[in-house]
Amino acid sequence: MADHRKLEPGKLVIASHNQGKVREIRALLAPFGIEPVSAGELDLPEPEETGTTFAENALLKARASAEGANCVALADDSGLCVAALDGAPGVYTADWAEADSYEGGPGRDWYMAMGKVEGKLSELGPNTDRSAYFTCTLALAWPDGHSELFEGRIQGNLVWPPRGTLGFGYDPVFQPIGFEQTFAELDPQQKHDMSHRADAFEKLVKACFD
Repeated sequence: MADHRKLEPGKLVIASHNQGKVREIRALLAPFGIEPVSAGELDLPEPEETGTTFAENALLKARASAEGANCVALADDSGLCVAALDGAPGVYTADWAEADSYEGGPGRDWYMAMGKVEGKLSELGPNTDRSAYFTCTLALAWPDGHSELFEGRIQGNLVWPPRGTLGFGYDPVFQPIGFEQTFAELDPQQKHDMSHRADAFEKLVKACFD
């Protein structure tokens, strides 16, 4: 994509109902005069994520919110890709956390999801490769159909048992390369600065703000 469309200050819809993700994206957008509002706050429906790649799912969500709110929308599709599991859970990262009865109702049980990953690694034996990476694809969509894509990732290794309470999702079992702490033990600002989302954002900022 040769010419990137610039983002003007003003309202932007974050096409997510995940509060942890919305918080992170809000913090990353704050310096640019953008006023983020989440799809959840606007009561926009969540489209079914039928894509088989992170890019397809991010575009699905961004386009649905851009059309629903008649406003520029930003969606992120991110996941954990484990080398020894052929890249799983990958685009199904959140699906692995789906629980029928979690805290009294349907929802996502991330401890269960982390346990599934660990169970599969354990089956492969004690010397299994525990390397993994978090990847994030950001999609920006305008109401006129124009869209942009940006991808970021961070490499690390999986640890067990989970450690830390500061993150969300699979953060308590992900230890980034060069660190002794998991993502859930690191100061949130430190995680923001180095995460897969920050990597993708850096590319978005260069293209759409600089």
